[in-house]
Amino acid sequence: MDDALERPRPQPAISTLDLAEEESSGDEDGGLDWTKLPKIGAVRPVIPKRGEKDFEPAPGGGSGLQVHVLDRARAAMFDALKADRAISSKSISYGIWFPQISRVHVTVARGIHFSVMGHSAARPTSINNDSMKLQKRLELLPEEALYLIERGALFCWKDIPTDLTGLDDIQGAPMSVQQAFAEIIGKEDLTLEKYQVFAYLRRLGYVVTRTDPPSSSYPVPPPRVGSDGASPSFCRRLSYIFSHFTMHVVRLWRGSFNWWRPLRISRWIHHDKSYGKVLKSLRVMPAGYSVASHSSRATPVAPSSPYKIFYNMYKPSTNFRKTTPPQPDFQIVVINARTALVPSLYELTELFNVLPETPPPLPRRRGAPLVVQPPPAAVASPVHTSTFRHIFSWLLPSSTPQPISSQPRPHPFAALKAGKKNIVIAAVDSGNISFFRFSQGAFEEWPTL
Repeated sequence: MDDALERPRPQPAISTLDLAEEESSGDEDGGLDWTKLPKIGAVRPVIPKRGEKDFEPAPGGGSGLQVHVLDRARAAMFDALKADRAISSKSISYGIWFPQISRVHVTVARGIHFSVMGHSAARPTSINNDSMKLQKRLELLPEEALYLIERGALFCWKDIPTDLTGLDDIQGAPMSVQQAFAEIIGKEDLTLEKYQVFAYLRRLGYVVTRTDPPSSSYPVPPPRVGSDGASPSFCRRLSYIFSHFTMHVVRLWRGSFNWWRPLRISRWIHHDKSYGKVLKSLRVMPAGYSVASHSSRATPVAPSSPYKIFYNMYKPSTNFRKTTPPQPDFQIVVINARTALVPSLYELTELFNVLPETPPPLPRRRGAPLVVQPPPAAVASPVHTSTFRHIFSWLLPSSTPQPISSQPRPHPFAALKAGKKNIVIAAVDSGNISFFRFSQGAFEEWPTL
């Protein structure tokens, strides 16, 4: 065996200029040195920094010194992992797991977790006269309860539907983390992948809630303005009827648009020679998401498709109130990367159909902000002047000056990158979580000529 592999190699000299770069790269590449951990009984333990390896791997298993150092580090790691977790009794909450309703009733709530977790629900409760009465109590969803149990912030007991007469003063041990996983995973459509995504986002500081309320008492965001579920008002219906009638009259007066002869000489001067009309005439087929996708199957999306929105996510900076949650910043779909395929066009279309349109991002302002002067007071003009001006601009669009907008136009490439609608898909591959953002871009709205 080569002597160079038997003996430890000296560390190369590191300049002071590359010291910060070496420390940052060592945090990513090296492993933890468990031997530098303080004793288990230390008051304030400090996590050791990662560093470079002391030895290069040898073909024959390494020297005795290398084996000794590795064994000592492995033993220190096992000693650190098997240490008991110390938790202050002032920050522990207590709850009871009811498997019949898949909820945890929090009897004692402590800590800051309940400012964004848990909801109030009315449950029938027996009183002294053996009568039932509805009382509100704090309940946790399965993923919220399992997250607090895993963190050590909640002691949870399982409710046993048996007669315990005479045993009221006997209390059993709370559920362990292993028992909590076995009891809770699989309840209320909660899979292991969905819990892993929930726990990962909560550790990062995001607020995560369910998209579909599991019960009527679960708070949900208010309906979006202009959604399909809201019934239009009388004025909106009247304006829609009037605009629909006007569109038919204009179509009869000017003629309908023919895709086979798009560019033609107009009947009225040069009304169809604008950039928008010319670019529209160059298209060989209709574009846009308003055109339905063609599919040979009756139902392009199977009912068992895993691409369903499950979580609403809020940024840490969002002013969140769990009683009246606002509209979510992101909506997340959780899939198992081992069993789910890449989403098809029809599955993405089904997801985008339930999402609202987001405004395009504003352009960056470089330099000092411009001071916008208030416009002068407009002089009231008679009604007939505006009517004649409108007719004149319709007949001669090129000779009419276009109004200059003070608001800057958004950058087309930034708007196409951001998209009109966004969905986040979390793919979980054996515990490794990857997030993918799919956006719906409207290229037909941004002509590049």
